[in-house]
Amino acid sequence: MSPDTLGRAREQVVRAGRTLLSPATVRGVAIEAAWVATHLAMYPLGLLEEQARLQSEHHSIEGLPPAQRGLLVGDVVAAGTPIVLIHGIFDNRSIFAPMRRGLRKRGFGSTYALNYNAVTDDVRGVAMRLGDLVQEVCDETGHDRVHVVGHSLGGLIGRYLAQRLGGDDYIHTLVTLGTPHQGTLPARLVPLEVARQMRSGGDLITELAEPAPTCRTRFIAFWSDIDQLVIPQPHGRIEHPDLDARNVLVHGVGHLSLPVDGRVIREIGTTLATLDDSVD
Repeated sequence: MSPDTLGRAREQVVRAGRTLLSPATVRGVAIEAAWVATHLAMYPLGLLEEQARLQSEHHSIEGLPPAQRGLLVGDVVAAGTPIVLIHGIFDNRSIFAPMRRGLRKRGFGSTYALNYNAVTDDVRGVAMRLGDLVQEVCDETGHDRVHVVGHSLGGLIGRYLAQRLGGDDYIHTLVTLGTPHQGTLPARLVPLEVARQMRSGGDLITELAEPAPTCRTRFIAFWSDIDQLVIPQPHGRIEHPDLDARNVLVHGVGHLSLPVDGRVIREIGTTLATLDDSVD
């Protein structure tokens, strides 16, 4: 190893050590641990009625304080656009309980969630089921389009639907949280098909890197600098020349904490409050 290479390696180690010891990182790790404990208690609730694929929460904005009606002031159509939530590997819809409450406070009318089994399912198959769910939601609500929010593997499922299965016809915005868009090293440790699909250089990640000149969905990818499951962390960004994508770095937030972080929920609400011209 040359002196220059060795010097750069040492510098990277020092920077990594400083990041791990920073107050923001320590605080983020503590919050992540507390949320994991809370989520473990909530997890069984997410399994209820799992056979019912279409699960929804409809909210009325009547009686909400003015401060919580900001969305309707700007765009009535945006407030009514349904939001479909899809969880990550080894999780269920309970991960989105705080986000559902946060979106309700911001005036969004209805949210839906899809459960799937990471042991028996794969990205392509669940993406097709997600497409069926989105069609059901559109039929039920009378809306032509929905927004999709995917955590971790759920973001890859939503992206595959939008980018490869024609889902951009009815997915206006796809929000991903801690999604390994460019693969992740920990996926090599899990002997499941869905894990193999999250490996860098694997067939699914390679397929998503192919040209997509006609994809009309708007993408927002939230990624964290201390994400312990997306490694290296910048792989949580969408880097594709054909996609209308915005990457949002969230400092000091762990992988499981991304769906419950107040900053993330506020940014999602602000983004979804506007149906811009990116989708005709």
